[in-house]
Amino acid sequence: MKTSFVTKKWIEIALINFCVVALAGVVLRYKMNFSLPSINHKYMLYGHSNFAFVGWASLALMTLMVRYLVRNKLETNYLKYKVLLIIETLSAYGMFISFIIQGYDFFSNLFSILAILVSYIFIYTYWKDINKVKDTSYAKLWFKGGMVLWAVSSLGAIFLAYLLANNIRIQDLYIAAMYFFLHFQYNGWFLFICFGIFFAYLERIGLTQARAASKNLFLIMICTVLPAYFLSILWLKLPWYLYWTANVAGVLQLLVFIFFIQILRTVVKNSHNRFHSSTYWLWTMAGIAFTLKIILQLLSIIPSLSQFAFGYRPIIIGYLHLSFVGVVSLFIFGYINEFIHRFRGRVSGIGALVFVVGFIFQELILMFQGLEAMNVQPVKSANIMLFYCVILQAAGLIWITIGIMKASDNEESLIGDGTK
Repeated sequence: MKTSFVTKKWIEIALINFCVVALAGVVLRYKMNFSLPSINHKYMLYGHSNFAFVGWASLALMTLMVRYLVRNKLETNYLKYKVLLIIETLSAYGMFISFIIQGYDFFSNLFSILAILVSYIFIYTYWKDINKVKDTSYAKLWFKGGMVLWAVSSLGAIFLAYLLANNIRIQDLYIAAMYFFLHFQYNGWFLFICFGIFFAYLERIGLTQARAASKNLFLIMICTVLPAYFLSILWLKLPWYLYWTANVAGVLQLLVFIFFIQILRTVVKNSHNRFHSSTYWLWTMAGIAFTLKIILQLLSIIPSLSQFAFGYRPIIIGYLHLSFVGVVSLFIFGYINEFIHRFRGRVSGIGALVFVVGFIFQELILMFQGLEAMNVQPVKSANIMLFYCVILQAAGLIWITIGIMKASDNEESLIGDGTK
């Protein structure tokens, strides 16, 4: 069955959504510095974060997962995926608007439930299709693991919505549910799918040397993802066995680091200029961010550092942005850059540079803001500087999006899109 699924169109929609996320971030930072009484900061924050998860990251990853099926010449009815992506997009905008207007209430919960239902249907549908794909890499394993963790993460979102909708103000339950959702999104769904896409791509261009290491990396990450959740709630005075389980999971991040470095060395040694230079740069930045993320997870087993990390908002925001922007988004940009060349387009180097500069300075300022808790000299005008950083990121992202939308629209299916 010849497919009519065109990745570029859906990637454009996801990027436009990411621009909306960035502009919402500008509004949030503006309100922290200047008067903007018409906007409820908490409601805007809910809309900003939920739209980022559903409208950008999940939509982009779902699109690239469908592309994996297309590239492997799977004969199926791709209309079902187009319908799911349409509903995913509508639910994302429904969440964004309703959260801004009413916070956690009837309509925002309704659209949240719709997004969760879409994820369940997508998992069921995709699981059946991916079983038909013949692939010698371990990409299918990564995709299946990511989808399971995606479903698990929804339990945190459902419980969180229940607490807020029923005005149950038990702070420990609220934070534990929020961290549960975030953990299995960042360290599960997002991360596992990115690795699946990456290893499938390496296999497609003939870099099979990293295959064994990718399996080892998967095994250690899938075994530690659940106990690693407890690292983020050590402040809850967990039973001793959960406390030590969390610490063991933290120490095992060393193995994640070792396997990851092994994979990077293998790829660099055998790539022979098979990546576009801008892709190499974007993926290098994502790799650095992932390395920092592993190091921070490892350090969180130290009680004093754990209390510091999860007790100060700038540190939490910095870590979440490191994972979401530094790891996930930069990886997706790099992958987009690889396949968009077939449309005689590319991710704008200047746009990416502006985006990354804004992101790096934002991370540094947030880190220094967090260090104020350790009696380090506070950063003067930190909030206004963060406002400018968010503007840089939004400008760079819009630049990237416009450049990709200007690329040639080739309507042929992506089944025959060359070697990449």
